[in-house]
Amino acid sequence: MRTDELGQPQAGIAGKIFDGVVAFLPDWLEIPLLCLVLLFFVVRWVLWAKKKIEQRRATRGGHPVVIAPGSQGSGADHLGAYAPPQPQPGSSGADFLGAYAPQQTPQPARAEPSGADFLGAYAPQQDGRPEPR
Repeated sequence: MRTDELGQPQAGIAGKIFDGVVAFLPDWLEIPLLCLVLLFFVVRWVLWAKKKIEQRRATRGGHPVVIAPGSQGSGADHLGAYAPPQPQPGSSGADFLGAYAPQQTPQPARAEPSGADFLGAYAPQQDGRPEPR
């Protein structure tokens, strides 16, 4: 940071312009103007924080972010019919395998399936004898 000959920090060009405008105004108008400028920056910061919080909540909840009119949004907002289907509650990645899903063969009804129920052709042959342990 640059300093002047007395060792005081120099203001940037924007600060000098602001000081010149404030010094040009009458005394009774300086304080309300400073309050309005401060209010402007506080409101701007609050709106920015609110937008960030809404974006965070939307990404956590899986709900689409509402785009403000006049803004571009993100690329995913413009996919339309090409957007991937939204997952239903209780669904998993295996629900979207389509033709690549393993073939399901009807099994006799059991109270609770085990891992051996899904072995298919790799299951040991059952010939009626108990297996050695």
